[in-house]
Amino acid sequence: MKTAISIPDEVFAAAETEARRLGVSRSGLYAKAVAEFVARNRGVGVREALDSVYASEDSGVDDALARMQAASLPDAGW
Repeated sequence: MKTAISIPDEVFAAAETEARRLGVSRSGLYAKAVAEFVARNRGVGVREALDSVYASEDSGVDDALARMQAASLPDAGW
């Protein structure tokens, strides 16, 4: 797909330099950059939703369960 974008001159110049260094076309460089950005940010909404849920949940261990766990451990004799 052909598209047009506006970017700052310094970003364009840096992209040109990087494309030459990597031996790829400008279009190839932009396509790879956008694909990596999309892949990296794909699950952000899910992560934020989970963070919101777990922020309000108590993450501590129930006192009775903690006592049972401690009682089930063998005496290390330290």
